[in-house]
Amino acid sequence: MNDQIHSPLLEVTALNSFYGKAQILFDMTLQIARGEVVVMLGRNGAGKTTTFKSIMGIVTPKEGTILFKNQEIQSLPPFKTCGMGLGYVPEDRRVFSRLTILENLEVGRQPTRQGRPAWPPERLFELFPNLAERRHQDGGNLSGGEQQMLTIARTLMGNPEMIILDEPSEGLAPVIVDQLAATILKLKNENVSILLAEQNLSFSKRICDRAYLVYQGSVCHESTIENLSNAQYEKYCSL
Repeated sequence: MNDQIHSPLLEVTALNSFYGKAQILFDMTLQIARGEVVVMLGRNGAGKTTTFKSIMGIVTPKEGTILFKNQEIQSLPPFKTCGMGLGYVPEDRRVFSRLTILENLEVGRQPTRQGRPAWPPERLFELFPNLAERRHQDGGNLSGGEQQMLTIARTLMGNPEMIILDEPSEGLAPVIVDQLAATILKLKNENVSILLAEQNLSFSKRICDRAYLVYQGSVCHESTIENLSNAQYEKYCSL
């Protein structure tokens, strides 16, 4: 296990979250170190998205703590969580269809952060050349893969220290998945921490340091990605 995990950037402890009276998370616990790429693997409905929404302040947990940069954030609204340096790319992407790529990027702009790399549009176009070629086109005219790239780029306009990606490879063509994997590794090299939810084990093994297997709202297994066996994955994550 990465030694950096002893001083995590994000630490979630004993989180219990509900939708109405239905409990979704049961003592959810995980942590992410600076510069790590960590995946939550699990079936649909296992609690991955609810974990992300609880971290971001979209869902308010009833119990548990969430520390980001050693500050409690479990009761903060989403705009304050984002302002602290947490970026979120939801599964449904939420591109502004009538805004151009450049205009979509401007929506995510935040001031630069001390000690953090800045991500102006031209630098993002180097990271996502497909977007550079279509910068004046409306977001609604992009393919699913291009919309995924745009949503990640828009999140980077906030100069985050950490990005949360919800099912980033879902529904994408293999060539786009390859581009996405390369992009995530480039962000890791920039010391951007990444927490993602996935069902694609082979994709996760290409980019991640550690894995949490999630089953029925809690972590049932944790290991380095190298030590995660196919049998463990099949037991808790296969459909």
